[in-house]
Amino acid sequence: PRINEENFKAMNPLGTVPYFIDGSQRLSESTGICHYLVERYQHDALRIAPDHVEYGDYLNWLYMSDATLTFPQTLVLRYSLFESKDRLNPQVAEDYAKWFIARLKRLDQHLVGREYLCDNRFTIADIAVGFAIYLGRVNNLHGDYSSAISDYLDRVCERAAFKRAGKIGEELSPFIHPELWTMRK
Repeated sequence: PRINEENFKAMNPLGTVPYFIDGSQRLSESTGICHYLVERYQHDALRIAPDHVEYGDYLNWLYMSDATLTFPQTLVLRYSLFESKDRLNPQVAEDYAKWFIARLKRLDQHLVGREYLCDNRFTIADIAVGFAIYLGRVNNLHGDYSSAISDYLDRVCERAAFKRAGKIGEELSPFIHPELWTMRK
């Protein structure tokens, strides 16, 4: 957005997506946006209450999704696609791809016997972690997913809301429409 929309950095100095505005609130962290929405608007179906026995797991999966699972993939994308040709670094991209896969061990173990991450139901933890492993599929890192993780991702991707969101994003996806990529220097 900061490249394609001149005024975006005036609104969001980081120039990053997502960027969410709700009244006077401004949020730029994916999981923070999910957490804000379920708490601010009391969307009980998608959250775990603080007094629930799995609340700690719920919070851990939320924060792990961005910090541990999505972050290394941003470096894979940066050093394999987004940098100018002279700054591409396949070794960095490969190292962080391996780092991402290694961080899936806990998820793999946790999913044994579970449909979803917490309380046997779909929550924002599944949205956050589901996105991270979906991004791994987009990055072509899914060949190393365990069957438990692949099956979980399939469940997430089969949800009606996921399909609706995917349709909305198709027209803006540089993965579907390569002409949307910014030209490299």
